[in-house]
Amino acid sequence: MKLIVGLGNPDKEYLNTFHNLGFMSVDKLANALNIEFNKQKCKAMIAETKINGEKVILAKPLTYMNLSGESIRELLSFYKIELENLIVIYDDYDLEKGAIRIRKEGSAGTHNGMRNIVKELSSTNFKRVRIGFKQDGEVKIPLINYVLSGIKKEEKDLFEKATERASKVAHEFILGVDFDKIMQKYNGKID
Repeated sequence: MKLIVGLGNPDKEYLNTFHNLGFMSVDKLANALNIEFNKQKCKAMIAETKINGEKVILAKPLTYMNLSGESIRELLSFYKIELENLIVIYDDYDLEKGAIRIRKEGSAGTHNGMRNIVKELSSTNFKRVRIGFKQDGEVKIPLINYVLSGIKKEEKDLFEKATERASKVAHEFILGVDFDKIMQKYNGKID
């Protein structure tokens, strides 16, 4: 069984913000798999399917970003999923806009949602896909405001491609493609 989690905030006001890049990615994956987020379980909206005889769960935690770990811990426990079968997709301020960074494990960095996940799971040993959105220019908006700011029209295409790429990473992971090959194929900037 595999669990694919996209991080974000559930309210409509956050729909088109950088902090919802994880939600956008799993929405694209659900669309590609022709499934819908139609159940609420373990503090998350979930979509379920079977691929090659294996159950796959996509999840969007409803706990708000900073408490995402609560939902993920409950999902792993409820479905009895091993950490090796979890992948988390989320936004990363420290990466260049639209860049994708895929890792098998690692620290939470500056991301509060990931800090909560690491705390709740007592582990950094799970796969993750980070989508960059670093600020350009000299004048910097405070981080708390920037992560919740809307994606500008001129950047929409870049983030559409980035979230599509993140969804493809998760799709190949579900299909059992070797994770090292996935990292080689998708890590880096969007062309």
